[in-house]
Amino acid sequence: MKQLLKKLLPPAALTLYHRGLALVAAIVYGFPSHKMIVIGVTGTNGKSTVVNLVAKILESAGHRVGLTSTVNFKIAEREWLNDQKMTMLGRFKLQALLRQMVRAKCRYAIVETTSEGIKQYRHWGIAYDVAVFTNLTPEHIESHGSFEKYKQAKGKLFAALDHSAKADVPKVSIVNLDDPAANYFLSFPAEKQIGYTFQNASAPAGVRVVHGHGISDTPQGVDFTLDGQPVHLHLLGRFNAFNALAALCVGFSQNIDPAIMIRTLGQITNVPGRMQLIDEGQPFTVIVDYAHEPAGLEQVYLAIKSFHPRKIIGLLGSQGGGRDRRKRPLLGELAGRYTDYTIVTNEDPYDDDPLEIIEEVVAGIKKYPDKLEGQHYFKILDREEAIQKALALAAPNDVVVLTGKGSEQNMVIHGGKKVPWNDEAAVRVLLRAHWKK
Repeated sequence: MKQLLKKLLPPAALTLYHRGLALVAAIVYGFPSHKMIVIGVTGTNGKSTVVNLVAKILESAGHRVGLTSTVNFKIAEREWLNDQKMTMLGRFKLQALLRQMVRAKCRYAIVETTSEGIKQYRHWGIAYDVAVFTNLTPEHIESHGSFEKYKQAKGKLFAALDHSAKADVPKVSIVNLDDPAANYFLSFPAEKQIGYTFQNASAPAGVRVVHGHGISDTPQGVDFTLDGQPVHLHLLGRFNAFNALAALCVGFSQNIDPAIMIRTLGQITNVPGRMQLIDEGQPFTVIVDYAHEPAGLEQVYLAIKSFHPRKIIGLLGSQGGGRDRRKRPLLGELAGRYTDYTIVTNEDPYDDDPLEIIEEVVAGIKKYPDKLEGQHYFKILDREEAIQKALALAAPNDVVVLTGKGSEQNMVIHGGKKVPWNDEAAVRVLLRAHWKK
């Protein structure tokens, strides 16, 4: 019925429908966001990690925190993985979650805020106080119509700061100055604006600039300095230095002691499904990551290359359901460039033919004539069999990287049916069958 309405209603009526639902949901649950400080995080990559790093920092400073992200949900002490296959929940579920945070006496709510959610006005009725922009690369272009419209959708989070109902809470925008879209996101009014940079980028007058220096990327984590203070992360990948700097800026905006923040970041060992190390005693490295679009996947591969492994074995697929079909060969091309062995498999086909998706990914690998099917790349529909093949190819000092699913708890197939699936659980079972700690 919902899909039929979307097809029949003109755009203006559909907008009223989405806005109306958002307003009703906020009214039903008593506008819970008015009773907390709300931090919204948007961008193409890094959102879930930033949300979780910010939560840890705020908790270390003594605050009760709730969050909603692609990875997980949290209400004070209670935390669980996101099994909804949605980053931003539907309006009623999202407002209900915010209401539970208020009842649990949370001072802060951190909401991963997506362009798709904004497009459907799921952010309406949420009084944001802090908006964070991580980065912008092409994604969801088929849904939004163009890269410019995709950017503008994310900009609506920053525009929402001007309409927040809490006059006593300063509105803050936090922007990655090293991203080409930085000035666009800084163009929205806010009482405080903070920019962060590792490339010594400049910012408009009135913007506080936070400089990070000297990113060092190792198999043990990432190091950089902030105002001469060393910051160590156990998280893998130099991109996590940017995520950490964004989280630090949120802490600065809330007047949290830098020493507490730096100590807290050094104690975080992983974010589920984000460059997550899987150790079951095997003589090679296994990593699970959510990367499902070209820019994110390349960053993962570059991080792994910096570890100087013997070989890289990559497992990937691509989504169906009208989700950026143009990216499929681009993902394959990246796998062909950076991995020694590639296994292309099923991810979330929805109503698309999964074999057709695999062939479109493989088309990118075929741009490298020296990559031969059956020797350098393999097409295996069943994801468990694909993981098994990846592990079978691995030798000591290799890296096996499983991308596309991260911490997701299911796979969506024909008719929108959700089949239970989790990469971490699957690979642990297979590893335990052969190696034990």
